[in-house]
Amino acid sequence: MKVTIENKKGLNKDLKVSIDKETMISYMDEKYEEIKGTVNLKGFRPGKVPKEILKRQFGKAVFNEVLDKVLKETSTKALEENKIKPAGQPKLDLKTYGEDKALEYVLSITELPKVEIKSLENIKFDEYTVKIDDNETDNRIKEIAKNQPNFKEANQEAKAKEGDLVTLDYNATIDGNEFKGNEGKNTQLTLGKDLFLKGFDKQLIGVKKNDEKIVEATLPENFPEKELVNKKAKFNCKILSIKNAEEVKIDDDFAKNLGAKDLKDLKTLISKQINDEYKNSLDQLSKNQILKEIEKIKVDEIPENLIEEEVKILSQGMSEEEGKKNKKKFEETAKIRIKTGLILNEFGEQNQIKVSEQEIQNEVQKQIRMMPGQEKMVMDFYQKNPSALASLRGTVYEEKILNLIKEKGKANKKDISKNEAEKILKDAHKHDHDQKHDDNKEKKITKKKTATKTSKEKKSSSKTVKSKPAAKKAKKVSKK
Repeated sequence: MKVTIENKKGLNKDLKVSIDKETMISYMDEKYEEIKGTVNLKGFRPGKVPKEILKRQFGKAVFNEVLDKVLKETSTKALEENKIKPAGQPKLDLKTYGEDKALEYVLSITELPKVEIKSLENIKFDEYTVKIDDNETDNRIKEIAKNQPNFKEANQEAKAKEGDLVTLDYNATIDGNEFKGNEGKNTQLTLGKDLFLKGFDKQLIGVKKNDEKIVEATLPENFPEKELVNKKAKFNCKILSIKNAEEVKIDDDFAKNLGAKDLKDLKTLISKQINDEYKNSLDQLSKNQILKEIEKIKVDEIPENLIEEEVKILSQGMSEEEGKKNKKKFEETAKIRIKTGLILNEFGEQNQIKVSEQEIQNEVQKQIRMMPGQEKMVMDFYQKNPSALASLRGTVYEEKILNLIKEKGKANKKDISKNEAEKILKDAHKHDHDQKHDDNKEKKITKKKTATKTSKEKKSSSKTVKSKPAAKKAKKVSKK
């Protein structure tokens, strides 16, 4: 195989690939030997069909199969040997081909630009650690204790009050008629939490043990018997017991019940838990800073074909006129996105960052945990949508790259309080919100201007461009 680089202009170049006649004949002979043992022709024993007979019968099909194989193997090898990374699918143009002939073709390539990543090792960003005040930890533990009270049997004459645990049996009717699910035995309610039916708890305040009380309440939207939803029911309640809430003693035993070794260990765990609540959001701010710094890195030339594909994605759902009006802005956004992607990818390759199948499955499981009750739907979505799984892989890959850049970069470490963390996150959220507001405002202005056109112009401009996401489509082989 002979490879010559021609017509080099910036990132565009042609690779002329030549395979001599003898090599092509050897590929053909190899294929004929392969099929000889599988062909059954009248008058010939299996494996004994002469090559000339096979050539007359299957020559065209064999050549096409050999041609596809040789093109695939040699084009890949030509790119690898010349250390060329194409931006998109190269265009292949056959010049000379045929049975018993040499093969010559040209690969027209737009090459990915060389990017400099050394500066990433000195990239600067803020790294936050939230210092949790002892009072914050103590208050959180008190909240936990408050939500896990001990209950002690009240005396016979005690009246139920908010916070007490009331145990009751009930029998309910609607318009004097019983219905499915109208009975409850040993039902426990903590008065004031209103967890049974809206307004139910309030009507039990003041009852005593062994009292009978009629409580009226409306059946909720999620009541199993749909025809009874929003119907008012009367509950005949028999009060079995009343227990008063006792303040939980916060000590080592309390800590052990929560899985800690002792109270000191519990405080450490709670402090870490509060810190972790802010950690992910603050880490994302650090990564956003890194991405902003990456945007400043200069890349001499961005492949035009990648810019065009990205602009198509950005202008999806817009009218043709809106797309044209925003084209320059989209091109700038596309260049930033592509440049950032090229730099991150180069860093990932040079540091041999890989994403394992186990990491992908872990990410899927994380998504599943975020949507309780919809586990099957999430799993089916990823199983039936390879593109969604590929996108997930890309997210994990980028996350690993950014984490390594953080390790190699120069962190400006900041110890901040919980209140400072909340302010930083609030300001960042406000900035993002304002940016989105400005973008939406610009879109509305564009739409308003479009709406003032004549009816003829309206008809013309109302056709939305439905461009598909950029995909690497193989060019058809042009046979000359």
